Amino acid sequence: MNHRSLKHPNIIRFKEVVLTPTHLAIVMEYASGGELFQRICNAGRFSEDEGRFFFQQLISGVSYCHSMQVCHRDLKLENTLLDGSVAPRLKICDFGYSKSSVLHSQPKSTVGTPAYIAPEVLSRREYDGKVADVWSCGVTLYVMLVGAYPFEDPDEPRNFRKTITRILSVQYSVPDYVRVSMDCIHLLSRIFVGNPQQVVYS
Repeated sequence: MNHRSLKHPNIIRFKEVVLTPTHLAIVMEYASGGELFQRICNAGRFSEDEGRFFFQQLISGVSYCHSMQVCHRDLKLENTLLDGSVAPRLKICDFGYSKSSVLHSQPKSTVGTPAYIAPEVLSRREYDGKVADVWSCGVTLYVMLVGAYPFEDPDEPRNFRKTITRILSVQYSVPDYVRVSMDCIHLLSRIFVGNPQQVVYS
């Protein structure tokens, strides 16, 4: 299991597997702060400072995964938990779709959550799972700052066909009412690009 090998402050600790005659249980670190998704639902959206605070932790955890040759492939707000501290520490969880590149194979299966999925993942060809993770991180940053998904049609948020069309054409914008810096706008523009070879990755 990929998760077992990962030890980082921004990744939920995998503790043990318990096998009984009727059940298989995976024991993990408890994150008493709940999902980052719920925190955003309660707040509506974050200030740029708060968004940066959580985004930096997300990138720290993802960078570590990539250094260990593991791509997560289902990064989203619901898979980021918080501990119970006053300044919450973000914890990435749910590595069920993760893939290790130690065996030098590139992923090609279409996995993930539609609103967060990168255009190359939809191609059904081999893709770089690490770059696809960066795209999902960009979606997470956007939702933290805007309180909505970048590629959903606001009039038909449940129309997945429209969402996929907008992802493939990289059709998004930051609403005028959201006050964010030009640096943040530029970062999103470097993440949300149709050609995965041009995605900012450092």
